[in-house]
Amino acid sequence: MRFFSDNAAAVHPAVFKAMAEADRLDTAYDGDAWSQRLDAAFSALFERDVTALWVTTGTAANCLALAGLVPPYGGILCHREAHIQVDEAGAPEFFTGGAKLLLVDGPGAKLGVEALEEARSRIRADVHQVQANALSITNATEYGLTYSAAETAALGAWAKSHGLGFHLDGARFANAVASTGASLAELTWKAGVDALSFGFVKNGGLSTEALILFDPALADGIRRRRKRAGHLLSKGRYLAAQLLAMIEGDIWLENGRKANEAARRLAQAAGERLVFPVEANEVFLKVSEAEAAALRDQGFDFYDWGVGEARLVTSWDQDLGAVDRLAEAIAGL
Repeated sequence: MRFFSDNAAAVHPAVFKAMAEADRLDTAYDGDAWSQRLDAAFSALFERDVTALWVTTGTAANCLALAGLVPPYGGILCHREAHIQVDEAGAPEFFTGGAKLLLVDGPGAKLGVEALEEARSRIRADVHQVQANALSITNATEYGLTYSAAETAALGAWAKSHGLGFHLDGARFANAVASTGASLAELTWKAGVDALSFGFVKNGGLSTEALILFDPALADGIRRRRKRAGHLLSKGRYLAAQLLAMIEGDIWLENGRKANEAARRLAQAAGERLVFPVEANEVFLKVSEAEAAALRDQGFDFYDWGVGEARLVTSWDQDLGAVDRLAEAIAGL
């Protein structure tokens, strides 16, 4: 019974169906009928005109966005435990041509205006130090916490007051939207976000993420960067079809709700063992080495997050019977 990662979840049947329907001759790269529909489809979703580009990984989406926002000599303010810092193997620095990640602390991998201002204030405005050019946050965070619309707007206002671009890593954005109840618009462009990496692979997709650009000035350059980075697939219609299948009929949101509900059941059983409140589909649990072994002996698979901690991740297609059995096992520790 796997609670290791939502990356391993099944693909939603609608995605395979859409790919099969796209399996016929059409224009190559992103000139096909499906890719040409993306801007309009995502614009309707976000309640304003956007540019929507398909890419194959979240790392690519993040790094292409950052490369469009930050010069090679610039800096990106992000959390010390942000995915772009911890789990992208130097890709942000590579894609940007050398930009520096400027690390900031905050509980549960969340950033606040006060911490950001303190970090920015330490940077001298001279040629000897890297200047901040962008802010990057993750929603839901790497510890499963969410930013509300108000929190995101406060960060966006702060970023704009200092002339910074604003990037949002939304690998689990569906879970954040489902949890907060805010609209896509309220959590992005209305809060000042310039570029969003909109995750689908963790949420029922197969091999496609969406890079959503709210600043039209970014689009041409990022399209060219996508090609140079090797992410302009010749049969792009199969990627576009996946995204359209997920957003038409709100499968993305339904799946996010399902994953969150499974995590909520585990959280209820965990009680005081929770490291952080459960606001999306990740549960961080205080367990001893012996307790973790006892859970594994019962057939549960999960990630050791650190000394005395485990990470449990629920997926859109999680067997709720297995969820309830794990909840019972946790309660019995």
